[in-house]
Amino acid sequence: MSVLMHGIGMTSQRTRERLVTRLREKGISDRRVLDVMRVVPRHLFVDEALASRAYDDVSLPIGYGQTISQPWVVARMTEALIEQERPASVLEVGTGSGYQAAVLGCLVEQVFTLERISALVALARERMRRFGLYNVRVRHADGYNGWAGQGPFDGIMVTAAPEDVPDELFAQLAEGGRLIAPVGPRDAQDLVRYTRRGDQLQREVLDRVVFVPMLGGTR
Repeated sequence: MSVLMHGIGMTSQRTRERLVTRLREKGISDRRVLDVMRVVPRHLFVDEALASRAYDDVSLPIGYGQTISQPWVVARMTEALIEQERPASVLEVGTGSGYQAAVLGCLVEQVFTLERISALVALARERMRRFGLYNVRVRHADGYNGWAGQGPFDGIMVTAAPEDVPDELFAQLAEGGRLIAPVGPRDAQDLVRYTRRGDQLQREVLDRVVFVPMLGGTR
């Protein structure tokens, strides 16, 4: 699908295999997800000074008060989104560095990703072009509003924590679609999967997590 799948920008294979081994040990079992986590060059989504830590299973700062999620969180959310049926169209709320969008872009047909901080939007767009991920569209916008013109979406992933998922996002979720989000205040967040069944939303708590809070507006 992209140059990523041919290993462009690879660091040592041993380093990447150690990360995949850790992900398996922590319960990630979907081979599709593990294969993508192995090839997406996480070191190119962080500042050069932090590149040596890129394949540690930790979150890292990316500036502007934001972080790149730890690989286990990225893998867990991705696995939960594609577990039963691979979605064709996914909305991501909170582009950040673009790493999660790149992982999704290797697995689904189309990714629409929103970021409220303009400087991060510019970086993410450049990375998608660099890696040939032309199926990932990045927009500078308030994630609370979603991207109605491109919906409904088969999957929605929220990568910052609202205290409650905005109704606007649920409204853009297709029948049978899944929305994955960390929900709650900073000290008590659950990773939740919602599945639309007609007018109802099936809710499953998957794990405990810690994310930066979801904020509205743009800058």
